[in-house]
Amino acid sequence: MTVMPIPVAAPPRPAGVATRFGRQVAITLGIGTAVAIVLTVLFGQHFGVTLVYSWCISLGCSLSISAARRAASAWVHRHAPPDHPQALNHWPGWAWMWLCLAVGTVVGFTVGAEVGNWLTGLRAASWFGGGRTVGVALLLMSLVPGAAATFYFQAQGRLQAAQAQRDAAERLAAETRLKLLESQLEPHMLFNTLANLRALIAVDPERAQHMLDRLIDFLRATLSGSRAPLHPLAAEFSRLEDYLALMQVRMGNRLNVELDLPPALASVAVPPLLLQPLVENAIKHGLEPRRAGGTIRVSARREGAEVVLRVADTGAGLAAGLGDPASPGTGFGVGQVRERLATQFGAASSLTLEPGPPELGGTLATLRWPQPENIP
Repeated sequence: MTVMPIPVAAPPRPAGVATRFGRQVAITLGIGTAVAIVLTVLFGQHFGVTLVYSWCISLGCSLSISAARRAASAWVHRHAPPDHPQALNHWPGWAWMWLCLAVGTVVGFTVGAEVGNWLTGLRAASWFGGGRTVGVALLLMSLVPGAAATFYFQAQGRLQAAQAQRDAAERLAAETRLKLLESQLEPHMLFNTLANLRALIAVDPERAQHMLDRLIDFLRATLSGSRAPLHPLAAEFSRLEDYLALMQVRMGNRLNVELDLPPALASVAVPPLLLQPLVENAIKHGLEPRRAGGTIRVSARREGAEVVLRVADTGAGLAAGLGDPASPGTGFGVGQVRERLATQFGAASSLTLEPGPPELGGTLATLRWPQPENIP
């Protein structure tokens, strides 16, 4: 049984190029509008014409500075690794950035003024009515939107880079924790099975041999599977089927098994061995103490916006193995399941233990977490 690796959690997608460009244009136009108001008050010119020039020059400066910044960053970080924070943020450092501001402002002002001339049919020099002195003043004022936009987008970039690093650290911590929990859980299951096998050898060697063959098949399937922190729910049910076959060798007709996995939920990703501790508890504390044994039923359902897994047995009930039915469950297996749910799916997930329906008795364990988007 080969399990294809599934990522624990996809990192949040950064804003697309179109989204970032649209945000830059919107902010630049807002700054240009403010500049146009100031210029209208200072020079007493027509606001509409001033706004056209201000927008054209602001956009020209912003885009020119951005292009210069990216080019300078590509040069400065040409030997840096691809995941270098400043390379990802297209930041060349302040020494290069001041040069980009100066060059970008001159180019942006020149291009923006020409575009404004073309749109209005005027000439910037005669419209502003101030000759070179006013032209130089306006050129210097054009540094304002360029510098403001530069500081804004640099701060945004650093914030996004810090957020990405934090998210990566959180994902790594979650993956490490899941691996640790799984490494603790697998020996727990194996030791229980070997203890059962040792006891069976003394009383029924033939059944012990059959159980050993089943154990080898189970371990081969487990070890050949991927060590990814998640696998499909279908693989989880396959592992349960192998394990329960082992238990049926030991318990014989005392153990009845029902596994119910709808095809629509087969691809749902879950941590490996998530259900196994609950199945072990159901057998050890619920069915084995009863001379007649009983039935264990594992099912998966989609209920509203949640995926719901249930492990039910017709055994001795909660009081036999887990104490007060009102307790949240403190055994090793139950604690592991609860921790793994919280680590993988967050606070929205839950594990509850309660008595089964009166007509069946036993224990009902219910796991819930928010429904993945890809489930129909």
